[in-house]
Amino acid sequence: MDFLSYFALAILIFVVLILAYGMIAIHDIPYHMAKARNHPHQDAIHAGGWISLFTLHAIWPFLWIWATAYHPVHGYGGRPRGKTDQADAEGADATSRVAALEKKIAALEANESKSSGRKPE
Repeated sequence: MDFLSYFALAILIFVVLILAYGMIAIHDIPYHMAKARNHPHQDAIHAGGWISLFTLHAIWPFLWIWATAYHPVHGYGGRPRGKTDQADAEGADATSRVAALEKKIAALEANESKSSGRKPE
């Protein structure tokens, strides 16, 4: 073999290595996106990227969607989360509603026991 044959072989090996590295780098894009967004499932997305290499890239678009669906501030819903003050107010509102319902239930039970002539438990 002459010099040009060795040179062509070296170029062929180089191209194959670059393509292999490129495939791995492309399949890590959803993981890097998830990592940058502090995604709660970034480890699963990373494992899915490796699995996608062996499934002929069938799940890679779903990994991309999964990684981009999460927003660091808004979560999965795409809407801003309620502030903590609003959450506390809603929690207090729910507590007062539960207390009001418990009073109604107690009043109904007392009413029922009076009408039936038995003592409340």
